[in-house]
Amino acid sequence: MNIEIINIPKIENSQGNLAVIEHNAIPFDIKRVYYLYDIPSSAKRGGHSHKKLKQVLVAISGSFDVVLKDGSQEQIVTLNKPDKGLLINSNVWRELENFSSGAVCLVMASDVFSEGDYIRDFQEYLDYLKFNHML
Repeated sequence: MNIEIINIPKIENSQGNLAVIEHNAIPFDIKRVYYLYDIPSSAKRGGHSHKKLKQVLVAISGSFDVVLKDGSQEQIVTLNKPDKGLLINSNVWRELENFSSGAVCLVMASDVFSEGDYIRDFQEYLDYLKFNHML
């Protein structure tokens, strides 16, 4: 699967830790940053894929699961450490679920928002992969 766990550099201190995202901590130029918060535990987010966009997701507070699919396999990654990021490359379906109370998901993206880059229907996603010979 076209994903990777990224270690975000941190500075540990008895008065609290500091995570630093600079230089080449993220393997692409960050063009957009947003975060999800106040998400009910029963809610699901995501439910889409991107044709070109890459993202890094970080649980900066709390925890949540990321269900990842590439058309042939499924993997679930639990994010619960603010010094670990999940790199999701293009053409990977993602769904976010099982949000803990107070969970905050930070998302860093390789480009600005473009509706044309989204695939929001799973069957359409599978058809896209087949058409582009990615399956």
